[in-house]
Order: sequence, then structure tokens, then C-alpha cells
Amino acid sequence: MYLTKNELEIMDVLWKEQRPLARGEILKLSGDKTWMDSSVHILLNSMLKKGAIREAGFIKCGKTCGRVYEAAMSCEEYYIGTFDSTRKRPNISELLRAYIEKNGADPATLTELRAVLDSVS
Repeated sequence: MYLTKNELEIMDVLWKEQRPLARGEILKLSGDKTWMDSSVHILLNSMLKKGAIREAGFIKCGKTCGRVYEAAMSCEEYYIGTFDSTRKRPNISELLRAYIEKNGADPATLTELRAVLDSVS
């Protein structure tokens, strides 16, 4: 699945909040957005069609009801899925090495990675 830059900005809000959000909340929490408020409906419908988000119920908004949305996948699941669309899948060892060299990793994270590797081998 491919999400546009604007769609990823909405996903970042949903991932950060970790709870279903109404359209108005998404607008309020999208401080550095590059899209116009009036296009949020189009973006949300596109994301629903792609399966990136799902409806998580309704809330009362004045005299009407509004839908609330939640991420249909975690941030990690989305980015792992992006590898499926590339011709050459990255080597997991080199991918982890590059990530750690760029962003660093504290000892607790490295211990957790070792535990994950031990559990799958």
C-alpha cells in the first residue's frame, strides 16, 4: 500500500494519539499539515479505500453524529509493508545496521532486539 505525504501526515496523528479520532480532532492535532482543511474528507475517504484506516464508531457533534477513525495498522506494519512494493527487498541485517547507525539505540533497545532474535531463531 502506498500512502501520499498528506495521508501519512494524518496517519502520524492517528499513530501518535493511539485512539480513534473525529475529523475535527484530526484537523486540530495536525499542526504542521501541508494540506488544506477542506481536503480532509477526500484524504480520509482515500485512506479508507486503501485500508490504512477504519471507522471506529460515531460521536455526537452538536445535533449530528460524526465518524471517528483509527489506524488499521501500526506504523511498523505500514513501513514493513512498503518493502513488498520494491523490486529488491532489503537485507534485514543491513537495514537494522543502517537504522541504528543513523538514529542510535540505547542499551535497553539493543537488549530487546537480542531477545527478539533469540525468540525467533
